[in-house]
Amino acid sequence: MLTGVMNELEATASPGTWRDRPAAQQPAYPDPGALAAVGEDLRSRPPLVFAGEVDSLRSRMAQAARGRAFVLMGGDCAESFDGNTATDIRLKVQTILQMAAVLTYGASMPIVKIGRMAGQYAKPRSADTETRDGLTLPAYRGDSVNGHDFSLQARTPDPARMLEAYLRSGTTLNLIRAFTMGGYADLREVHSWNRGFTDNPAYKRFEAFAEEIDRAMRFMEAAGVDFDALKQVDFYAAHEALLLEYEDAMTRRDSRTGDLYGTSAHLLWVGERTRGADDAHVALLAGVRNPVGVKLGPTAAPEELLALVDRLNPDGEPGRLSVITRMGSGRVRDALAPLVEAVRADGRPVTWITDPMHGNTIISDNGYKTRRFEAIMDEVRGFFEVHRALGTVPGGIHVELTGGDVTEVLGGGERIDEAGLAKRYETLVDPRLNHQQSLEMAFEVAEMLQTHHG
Repeated sequence: MLTGVMNELEATASPGTWRDRPAAQQPAYPDPGALAAVGEDLRSRPPLVFAGEVDSLRSRMAQAARGRAFVLMGGDCAESFDGNTATDIRLKVQTILQMAAVLTYGASMPIVKIGRMAGQYAKPRSADTETRDGLTLPAYRGDSVNGHDFSLQARTPDPARMLEAYLRSGTTLNLIRAFTMGGYADLREVHSWNRGFTDNPAYKRFEAFAEEIDRAMRFMEAAGVDFDALKQVDFYAAHEALLLEYEDAMTRRDSRTGDLYGTSAHLLWVGERTRGADDAHVALLAGVRNPVGVKLGPTAAPEELLALVDRLNPDGEPGRLSVITRMGSGRVRDALAPLVEAVRADGRPVTWITDPMHGNTIISDNGYKTRRFEAIMDEVRGFFEVHRALGTVPGGIHVELTGGDVTEVLGGGERIDEAGLAKRYETLVDPRLNHQQSLEMAFEVAEMLQTHHG
């Protein structure tokens, strides 16, 4: 909840157990002394989020696990320093707020709004190096690690980049607070943005849904709803806790309780490539009070998931653990069900969230890394179908999106084809939904929520 609620958080080192564990996807810094100096610098700096905000999100994630709220998590695959502009941030926040307005109506419940923002500056990679024209250099791992340009200077990991990521995360959070607490998020304003979307002939099929929302808004006004009280919204920040040294340095102890909090974001998750139950990333997240997530791909076995529950939420605290599944549209219906059944039998609660992006990545005929919008939506449908069949709760969606008019994902109402990818393909790592595709997803998911709860 970006309200600036202050708590007395003291710099501290997190439990040292992670340093004794296998640690995948970590940069090979050439100067250990420089890395240590950056860590000490970060420990002296103020937290980016606060314990009270983190506690608030944990309670909301618990509501989502029970079917009393729905999580919308969205933002860039990997944020860039160059893209850290006021316009870029505003457009992403606007897109998430627009999607949330549609989902609120469809679900008839609160939407937990989480930006994959203000810290998503590091990315795992499938290989440590990249070779071009006979030259092999370290892979680009995100702007908090190295540069995207293919040169030795740019690609050499530099720990000072973590300080830059810290500063840019702080300015992003400050701007998000201003947008969400200063009237920009007024429900009437957000709804007017959505009407512009449905005026597009490509989206006529959502016209009736939009008219229903219009009627609801008019009813609220006629009934004397205090819209001034709706001008502010709670908006949280999340990212993958990939850089262990950074996350360790951003861990603080709450002087009220003595508990440790990761103060780089409200929610932190561990990725599919670093989720070993006995490995460093899980050990680090096991030591903080934040709500945490774990990404699971189609090869995840039920016993692996239960081992992660044992490590990350042994006492079964509601709202503590989210399972973010990334299966692929062709596998979600078969691969998800055994995991859901295992957790249901175990009894400890998790919040189930679908990431329909990562399992559907393809290479186009003209060489672009892309995804098909229909495959993305089919994975979301499969996610809902599994939970409906098992009588469990679909708790949220996790998507890579941007507020701009990029052309990175094939299809959608705009019918982006392979030739169209070249028009505005701007991502440095993975393809994202553009503004129109994000809203199209929101309308489709809203219909799924109506059916699920109807």
